Amino acid sequence: MRYLLVDRITEWKENEQIKGAKNVAMTEDFLEFHFPGNPIMPGVLLLEALAQLTGWLVAASSDFNDWFLLDKVTLCKFYGFALPGDQVVLEVKAVEGKEPGKRSYSATGLVEGKRKIVAEFEGNVVPLDSIEDRPAQMKFFKVLTRSQ
Repeated sequence: MRYLLVDRITEWKENEQIKGAKNVAMTEDFLEFHFPGNPIMPGVLLLEALAQLTGWLVAASSDFNDWFLLDKVTLCKFYGFALPGDQVVLEVKAVEGKEPGKRSYSATGLVEGKRKIVAEFEGNVVPLDSIEDRPAQMKFFKVLTRSQ
């Protein structure tokens, strides 16, 4: 099973930052068991949404030749829950890397202006066509950014 956790990309600046949104819907299957009668978006999926958004930044900045793969989370703090009906506003910014050959980012997720997650992470850049169909990803990016 694969979760696509970025519903929209609202802005991006090549190699620097990207903003997007994740809409938490009651119909998402992970909410059935997390937790029965008290649905909460799992924190690890918020982190994954930030990693996916970083992938879109790397892809768009490289003319869809590259993708980001998360390697290490150096900081991750949670400040509350993302619930059904919430829109999580995601933001990722490139930061100075600590390890040679790795890309580093800081990221936040907000619901109605309140922090839900803050993270710092690093990873590797891999050829996009080694993991995805490049033309399909280019088309999907246009859907996410509404830039038809």
